[in-house]
Amino acid sequence: MSSNVKILLVDDNPMVLGMLQQALTPLGVLSTASDAADALLKAVDDPPDLLVTDYRMPGMDGRQLLEKLKSRPATAGIAVIMMASKADVSDRLAQDAVEDHLEKPFFLKDALRRIKRVVDRIALEKMAKAGSTDGIVRGNLAQMNVIDLVQSLEMGRKSCLLTMTNAADKCEIYFNQGQAKHAVYGSITGDEAVFKVLRWTEGNFQIDFEGKTSEETTTLNTQGLLMEGLRLLDEAQRDAAAEGEDVLLDT
Repeated sequence: MSSNVKILLVDDNPMVLGMLQQALTPLGVLSTASDAADALLKAVDDPPDLLVTDYRMPGMDGRQLLEKLKSRPATAGIAVIMMASKADVSDRLAQDAVEDHLEKPFFLKDALRRIKRVVDRIALEKMAKAGSTDGIVRGNLAQMNVIDLVQSLEMGRKSCLLTMTNAADKCEIYFNQGQAKHAVYGSITGDEAVFKVLRWTEGNFQIDFEGKTSEETTTLNTQGLLMEGLRLLDEAQRDAAAEGEDVLLDT
């Protein structure tokens, strides 16, 4: 489901730009540019929430674009994902203030997954800013599913209580600095309580940033919970149709 996150995609390779554009369009409000100069003009005129840009481009490159945006107060807060070769990441980009590096060549599916994590975090932060005055963010799982919610809270290093309801069922997960520490689902607690709700696609959620607990019932960190939960989901869905072949994108 598309969010209200504004994404600016920049790449001078028409094929890469087109494939990424098609993949990212469902994630938010997407605009594109085929060079850094055009991207700079678009970003200054209407600042995006997220910039996904290639590093190696003729004329102004991705790093110069990043420096120009970070030097302007109106665009300094834009989150950036840089697509670059291993050499560029190692030698030139390691110190840059970016959300993530996509090392070329990369698989489209992997790039989409990593970009989506950043988009989900931004969407959650925008929901929090636009939320009610009681400090609680409310939404439904059609807007953001359980896995995306948990990943966003981890990536944002949030401390809070996440409560999810689906018909008569309810699950509470307490986070400390993005790590799930305590979970309750009826009479079930800990890791199993988290695993029970990962498959939910319907229902509602609320995030209370004042919610705290001293209990610790989970044995895995947040990523470990997600990985093990997804493994269990895969086992339960082994007879599902195989996914299509992935696409490798390079220059």
